[in-house]
Amino acid sequence: MMEGPIDWPAPDLLTRRARTTPDRTALVDDATGRTWTYRELDRAVDETTAALLEAGADPDVRIGTLLDTRVAFVRIVHAAMRAGAELVPLNVRLTPAELEPMIERAGVELLIASRETETTATEAFEDRVLTVDSTDVPAVEELSAQATDVEVSTQPALRTRDETAVIMFTSGTTGRPKAVRLTVGNLVASATASAFRLGIDPDDRWLVTLPMYHMGGLAPVIRSTLYGTAVVLRESFDPDGTVRTISDRRVTGVSLVPTMLRRLLDAGWSPPDRLRFVLLGGAPAPAGLIDRCENLGVPVYPTYGMTETASQIATARPAEAFAHDGTVGQPLLGTSVAVVDDDGEPLPPGEPGELVVDGPIVTPGYLDDATTAAAFSDRGLHTGDVGYRDDEGRLWVLNRLDDRILTGGELVDPGAVVDVLRGHAAVVDAAVVGLDDREWGERVGALVATNEEVTADELASFCEDRLAGFKRPRTWGFCDELPRTASGTVDREAVRERLREDVQG
Repeated sequence: MMEGPIDWPAPDLLTRRARTTPDRTALVDDATGRTWTYRELDRAVDETTAALLEAGADPDVRIGTLLDTRVAFVRIVHAAMRAGAELVPLNVRLTPAELEPMIERAGVELLIASRETETTATEAFEDRVLTVDSTDVPAVEELSAQATDVEVSTQPALRTRDETAVIMFTSGTTGRPKAVRLTVGNLVASATASAFRLGIDPDDRWLVTLPMYHMGGLAPVIRSTLYGTAVVLRESFDPDGTVRTISDRRVTGVSLVPTMLRRLLDAGWSPPDRLRFVLLGGAPAPAGLIDRCENLGVPVYPTYGMTETASQIATARPAEAFAHDGTVGQPLLGTSVAVVDDDGEPLPPGEPGELVVDGPIVTPGYLDDATTAAAFSDRGLHTGDVGYRDDEGRLWVLNRLDDRILTGGELVDPGAVVDVLRGHAAVVDAAVVGLDDREWGERVGALVATNEEVTADELASFCEDRLAGFKRPRTWGFCDELPRTASGTVDREAVRERLREDVQG
């Protein structure tokens, strides 16, 4: 369980935890079944820290990682914090051409890869590439060999609350990815606020099947260390395998995106009694999915979060989610959310506007000062998300501010159109985007995932009494599943491309 307040400066969270509850289970590797206590993980991280220090890591060095979710990644996360270095997790799905400018912007000096990613790493980075595996590539060094013949002190660096611990890139679905600075204090505040909403049980086991280079995969690793509970690592998601993992590894909580949860339910999954929470984020949850959770007894916690807030901003408990379709609940402890108009003035309940977040979970800014200046005001971080709140402070998130469509001088919030489309019995989910139009500037386009036969004319007719004329989709596309990023966000550019292809076809 969590200890008392941290006296800053302080050693890394794993050092503190290993001193307090050394015999508690820290980590379970689903692939092998191997477990580590906090004492054992602490010793393993000491070895990794020694190797990093010998490789040149220190508080002035930024360490990039090009790793999938795996035990070695967990060790690197803790070792970087112990060495006082800043960690820069990079998306393994990106090409060398996409990674190179991100690595340069972040000022990465050491890049840690694996057997699967070392070729991409060497193409994207001309400096030192190390691997957590054995290698035959001359340009790549084995990290495990770094401290073999050299005695290196692994005395934990003392960190202050305001020191940057992680630099994480946003998904970049609406533009160039932003490099977000997350401090030690941000990570601890996020873990603490989450605990007050989700609760903590000493026997908790949080399943990580999301990529650790995204906040949804990284946050549980950090949080569980603060709590003294266990993390179960699963390297990738598939419905049948994940169902087995939840059962066999006695999982009590899991982070999922809506597509993952739907696939579990489609596979006939029924949650075991020990499962306390399904933290559902990365994208809005379709109302039909929440209804299925209520009927099947799934303890779902729909959440709204960002990289810039080290994960959760607001989260609805199951009873609240079932009673109020589409809500993401109240803001977490210590977090304030304002809904403002284009002039930054507060809006009354029920009126949609931009969400502005403030509190100890919020990043101090981006690596780029200009981007930071543009994102912050006296009220806090302007999220770029459009939403509204009710009289009791519950939040609904509609869409990105940048996603709004300007058609014939009228603004359309895509989220409002999506909500209407989801009300049709044949529609599982939908994405609404703006498409170039010679007459109106933009027209509304909709890509719809369906569970039964339905035509564009039928959907257009369904929208007639529910949407103003300028809000109705003029271009339609159909698919089995919406294109999404690894973090679960709809890939809006892929949606546009699909709709353009359908029109041309």
